[in-house]
Amino acid sequence: MSADTTTGTGPETGTGTFAPRPGAAPLARMIRAQAALETRMLLRNGEQLLLTVVIPTLLLVLFSAVDIIDTGEGKAVDFLAPGVLALAVMSTAFTGQAIATGFERRYGVLKRLGASPLPRWGLMTAKTCSVLVTEILQIALLTVIAFALGWSPQGNPLSVLALLVLGTAAFSGLGLLMAGTLRAEATLAAANLVFLLLLVGGGVIVPMDKFPAGARAVLELLPISALSDGLRDVLQHGAGLPWGDLGILAAWAVLGLGAAARFFRWE
Repeated sequence: MSADTTTGTGPETGTGTFAPRPGAAPLARMIRAQAALETRMLLRNGEQLLLTVVIPTLLLVLFSAVDIIDTGEGKAVDFLAPGVLALAVMSTAFTGQAIATGFERRYGVLKRLGASPLPRWGLMTAKTCSVLVTEILQIALLTVIAFALGWSPQGNPLSVLALLVLGTAAFSGLGLLMAGTLRAEATLAAANLVFLLLLVGGGVIVPMDKFPAGARAVLELLPISALSDGLRDVLQHGAGLPWGDLGILAAWAVLGLGAAARFFRWE
């Protein structure tokens, strides 16, 4: 007795001998794999680690330990910790993502990934998941450091979560818009410049009441100002949902993500 070696359906081999058959993996598995790859690449990049971990940590420790800026009543760390958390979100969702995606576009990585079985929206989903994982690690680290410095947070964690999610959406849209429309070198320069300007003028380490009234009215409409002020209202003052700041972040998220979807170029 001999088996049918052509079809693989003989009595000894049985149906399915040649499985798995060629083809794309399930979509959820592809997104998970791409998200894990994006996260590993981000965490191995020295420049990204400088933006996402080193600079926020140094700012938190330095300005909490040294009385450089008058932050008002209470401990300096109670004022600084919410602003540094906002800075961490901006550094990952905007600056880091814009630079990484811009150079992936320049070197043709996005074009090749766009032609793979992973759909383009799946690639964007994977990038978003990578950003969220990185932010969780950032926030955990900065929270531990802030507690070590004597931080005493208040407020509802759900209000904090709502601010962080909308802040991430707002900065992600702006980062993808920049990466998908500018040359990689221009994205690198512009993203770092915006990071520095918003660090100084976004209420992260300098209270907004230190700025002239006219400038303050404009600065308070920026996403970093809305995120840092909202987190400060909740974590320092124990306020409820800061609807005004949430509205500003939601508007930036809609505008940024909408513009990125409309104008993003893959090559």
